[in-house]
This record gives sequence, C-alpha cells and structure tokens, in this order.
Amino acid sequence: MEGDHRKRPEPGLIRALRPPAVAGSALSESRFTAMAWLVAGDRVIASLEVAAARRDRRRGLLGRDEFDGALLLERARWVHTVGMRFPIDVAHCDAEMRVLRVTTMAPHRVGVPVWRARSVIEAAAGAFDRWGVAPGLELEIRRGGAGAANR
Repeated sequence: MEGDHRKRPEPGLIRALRPPAVAGSALSESRFTAMAWLVAGDRVIASLEVAAARRDRRRGLLGRDEFDGALLLERARWVHTVGMRFPIDVAHCDAEMRVLRVTTMAPHRVGVPVWRARSVIEAAAGAFDRWGVAPGLELEIRRGGAGAANR
C-alpha cells in the first residue's frame, strides 16, 4: 500500500514467536481446557482431551507427530486431515454418544460430513480396532473427578 510504512515481520521471526503447542511439543497436550476419560460400558477405553472451543476444534491434532489417547471434537460433523503428519481413526457420534460411523483417514484428506453426528472422536490410526470402537457402540465421557459422568 502506498504510504503504508508499517514493517512486516520477517518469516523467521513469526516461526520463533509461534507457541510450542503448534510445533507439536510436549506443551501441545495442555492447549485443551478439559481432560476426561472415554468409557464404553464399565471399561475405560482411553484418556480423552476435549476440544470444546471453536479454536481448539479447528486445530484438532494438527501440529503433532503422534498422539496417545483420543480427542473429542464437540459440535462437529466432519473433519479433515490436511496438514496432518499421521493417519487417524475418526468416530462420528450422535447426541447420545452412540457411534454412527468409524473411518480411518490418511493425511491430507477431507472427510464427508455425517449429518446426524453431534461430535467426532479422533485417535491414532488403529486405536479404534484395539479399543473395540465400532458403529452402534455407546460411549460415555467421564469428566472431572470422582465418577462425574457426562454424555
């Protein structure tokens, strides 16, 4: 712009100022506000990070090299793996947390929306087979301490 004398930061400076959560460091686990457990029946399946905020849902697992546990994206009907570094399992769940559809997505793909879904659970590829997550399974999210359960 003519007459605009604002100086743009150098690209290297932008990378240096980027928070570690984006770079996939150990601090990336703390960017989600809630930790919980993913439960099926009386069996704890995995630790669960909850991405309730829009910003956290948008970012999902981006910027990570690997992931243990699962990530719950509330108020989501579809996901993408554009920019992902590893394949993921995706479970679309209805309002009652019943699994509607399970897929494995390779990096750099765009998923198909599941219109009845109200949330999506992501995990590293192969995790859902190990955990027995399949369509029809009713899941439960246990948040907080001492047996507090939410669906």
